[in-house]
Amino acid sequence: MKLLIAVIQDKDSNRLSNALIKEGFRATKLASTGGFLRAGNTTFLIGIEDDRVQQALDVIRANCKVRDQLVTPVSPVSGAADSYIPFPVEVQVGGAAVFVMPVERFEHF
Repeated sequence: MKLLIAVIQDKDSNRLSNALIKEGFRATKLASTGGFLRAGNTTFLIGIEDDRVQQALDVIRANCKVRDQLVTPVSPVSGAADSYIPFPVEVQVGGAAVFVMPVERFEHF
């Protein structure tokens, strides 16, 4: 058995949730916040059998898109903050960060 921890952008959350249900996967959704953009994310916890890991990864890959977004960098904590002029920069956001972890034991009461 494996535990998939998938951190995705909020914009993809409903689409992924519906796709996982359609394919017969159960998942727990947690609200989370990214450290770089300080924007909302959704973290899915998915417990599955070893032979279904690739199928779950395929569902995640098909429903979590990478997109470009303009962001304004956060001002520096130290240094001359009064002369800091933030300019928006384009970064890639979205997609999914997925961790696949072994599960030694699972119980459901």
